Amino acid sequence: MHNFTEYVNPQLGKLLELVRMDKVFTRGVGHYLYDAGGKRYLDFIAAYGALPFGFNPPEIWQALEEVRTCAEPSFVQPSALEAAGELARRLVELAPGDIRYVTFTNSGAEAVEAAIKMARSATGRKGILSTTNSFHGKTLGALSATGRKYYQDPFGAPVEGFKSIPYGDLDALEEELEAGGPNYAAFIVEPIQGEGGIVVPPPGYLRGAMDLCRRYGVLFVVDEIQTGLGRTGRLFACQEEGLAPDLLLLAKALGGGLFPIGACLSTAGAYTREFGERHSSTFAANTLGCRVGLRVLDLLTRDGQALIRQVRDNGEFLRRELDLLQRRFPKVLKSVRGRGYMLGLEFEMSRSDFPDCFLSVLSEQESLTPLISSYLLNMEGLRVAPTLNGNRVIRLEPPLTVNREECRTALGALENVLGLLDAGNTAAILRPVLDLDHQPPGTVQRAPGVEKHPWNLHRPSGNPREGRFAFLIHPLDLDNYYQFDSSLAGLPAGKLQRLADLGTEILDPFVIGRTVVKSKAGYHAYGEFITIPYTAREMLDLTPEKALDVLEKALRLALERGARLVGLGAYTSVISRSGTMLQGRFLPLTTGNSYTVVAGIEAVKLAARRLSADLFMSTATVVGATGSIGRALAILLSEEVQRIILVGSARHPQASSRRLRRVGADICLHLEKQRRAGWTPPPSSLGQALAKMNLPDLEAGQEEWLPAVEELERKGLLQITTDLGQALPQAQVVITATSSVDDLINPKLVAHGSIICDISKPPNVRPSLRQLRPDVLVIDGGIVSVPGRPSLGWNFGFEPGLAYACMAETMMLALEHHYTDMSLGAHLSLENMIYLRQLAEKHGFELAELRSFDRPLSREEWQQVVKARSGKAAPLKLGTLG
Repeated sequence: MHNFTEYVNPQLGKLLELVRMDKVFTRGVGHYLYDAGGKRYLDFIAAYGALPFGFNPPEIWQALEEVRTCAEPSFVQPSALEAAGELARRLVELAPGDIRYVTFTNSGAEAVEAAIKMARSATGRKGILSTTNSFHGKTLGALSATGRKYYQDPFGAPVEGFKSIPYGDLDALEEELEAGGPNYAAFIVEPIQGEGGIVVPPPGYLRGAMDLCRRYGVLFVVDEIQTGLGRTGRLFACQEEGLAPDLLLLAKALGGGLFPIGACLSTAGAYTREFGERHSSTFAANTLGCRVGLRVLDLLTRDGQALIRQVRDNGEFLRRELDLLQRRFPKVLKSVRGRGYMLGLEFEMSRSDFPDCFLSVLSEQESLTPLISSYLLNMEGLRVAPTLNGNRVIRLEPPLTVNREECRTALGALENVLGLLDAGNTAAILRPVLDLDHQPPGTVQRAPGVEKHPWNLHRPSGNPREGRFAFLIHPLDLDNYYQFDSSLAGLPAGKLQRLADLGTEILDPFVIGRTVVKSKAGYHAYGEFITIPYTAREMLDLTPEKALDVLEKALRLALERGARLVGLGAYTSVISRSGTMLQGRFLPLTTGNSYTVVAGIEAVKLAARRLSADLFMSTATVVGATGSIGRALAILLSEEVQRIILVGSARHPQASSRRLRRVGADICLHLEKQRRAGWTPPPSSLGQALAKMNLPDLEAGQEEWLPAVEELERKGLLQITTDLGQALPQAQVVITATSSVDDLINPKLVAHGSIICDISKPPNVRPSLRQLRPDVLVIDGGIVSVPGRPSLGWNFGFEPGLAYACMAETMMLALEHHYTDMSLGAHLSLENMIYLRQLAEKHGFELAELRSFDRPLSREEWQQVVKARSGKAAPLKLGTLG
């Protein structure tokens, strides 16, 4: 870890490391920085305008050397400060309007603080009015005037007396001054909002604002800390509209890139005796800073302000060329704005233009520009940076001395990155972040067989009869990244993991797909699929506190977007303890586990029928039988099979065995209830064995049913184990329903001709089993056909219109406007499963065609299984595939 990250700013340091902008520059000369390897970088940030002449300008160093040579005293307060007096006089002579006095500070924020104090002293009022999205510094007073809550909230800002109104809106200003003018001391405004995203106000706004301030007796404060001293092609940006401010604030460029200094320039009317007597700063007005400031003014005004004219001319050239790029790449570069060498490029990649591109997700969450900046730095040798408040905007703020040829170099780099963005080439843009040693292809090829869906295909209708739902998902594994974004195909697992790490650090939950479900009963529902950017393994590694925070962000998003019910998919259910940790907060929830069980049982029964396998003569193994889905599957499957094996976690054998016996007790109670309700158990089955026992009352507690479990174990009809190696060879039917991310099923241990239904996601059965054991039929459990086969906005690895059963449960509940909790906790009720089976029939949800390893079983594959099971070729019946 670099010392900066370890000892200065760990949060910023880690972010810079993550996006590969943590370079250590060993030398800076003019407009270029050099790293330890000697690589050169053209600097187009200029320390946010604080480097007017680039790095280590000889003329500024000369001014400092002259102070040392003549031994001029550095800090001699209180006394008549010679250098400060000279610099103040020069500033007063150059400044617009009736500026009379200069109060020196050590920074821009301190200049704002001085202006606030001066305005309150001059008017006797406390109120300070500023604009939204502005930036005036990060000390408490300056921060209170900064119009963005993100920077204010953690620090008790704004303090009393501060308010912000929309920038560029004279009506809003007049309305506020008319209502509260007697309370306001000053209105502070930037001629161009810098950190706000290089926002240029409408023509006449600043002049109109000044006139309104004069009318209502409010001091007009112009913050030129970033725009001043040549940056916009004029010595002061406020000269563009001929302004005469009461207070004018400077800093950044005044220090020549070597020494911190700021200044609050004021008219005689704004400056008071109280301020002069009571305001001071130990290091302000020091000799070194003021001599540097004098030299800066000399350089800026030399030859009739030739340098500033060059900034204006080159700025117009840059703007023209950037406008041409914007017209070439309108889907990526939304606007170009600013003047002189203060230009902003607004980047946006919409989901409608780039529906299957990771970059559009980053853009949506205003996280794209740091990665563009990283690409330009590492691959093009151009140093730029996003603005703080306008995170869609990259600023171009080079040293004032940058020449036309260097402008062309910057334009070439920007053209290159725009081309990659326009192609949706995520891998190429993230090349430095992922540490790729080669440039990915410039064009993106779609993955074969992957259906892409228009982002705007489905939208909410606004009809109150339309159901509304959201469903939470997450990447099951790293493969999901390139399944979503084809440009990532071919990246090795290590690079995809870096991308996943990036996502967990900078992304919040986001909508990945949208759909409208229309049932055969005439009902309809609009839904959105919200992705949490953690893989299954990463979800399991989250602390309970972090897991809750991530899930709450997703639920807030669902609520904000109008959902009335939220389904918890994959590991969002696992880490929330089947939804119980979130129950009663935000929105009604469902895990979807009830219909998952129904669909899983139907899939097993269908597969057995097609293979002519007699379930009543079979042994079934349920792996993960202590989970909510595994428990319910075991209970329902116990009606269909001769004997059953319950498998729990080998990591906690004793605890698992106790829990498995309780599941066994639930099986006994269920079978006896069914028998007494009229069900006839098959011969030699668990149900028939129970019928011959002396059983407790149906209202008895679970403990009283344990002797029946022990009796079934003695008879060999029920087996409880944590040893998969013991369970698998005995079973003709295996169901996996675990929260494990590992491959659990060893192909060598599976019985000949078995049916394996893998409900776990990620799957617990490795694809290689198909080749190693062609006699074994592996089916994906819980895949459902949605009525009408609508696009879900993303295919989730399926053909259009297919969904997991847990998704289907959420859809059905939304169709019914059943906005209450469902399928939460470890115990799923038989009543709910019956209810959802009825809803499926009512609305037209059906079990999908049998699938294996995320693909439909083809006739050839089915034939191979039948042949391997029988040891000879078997003819296919026409109805085999249904």
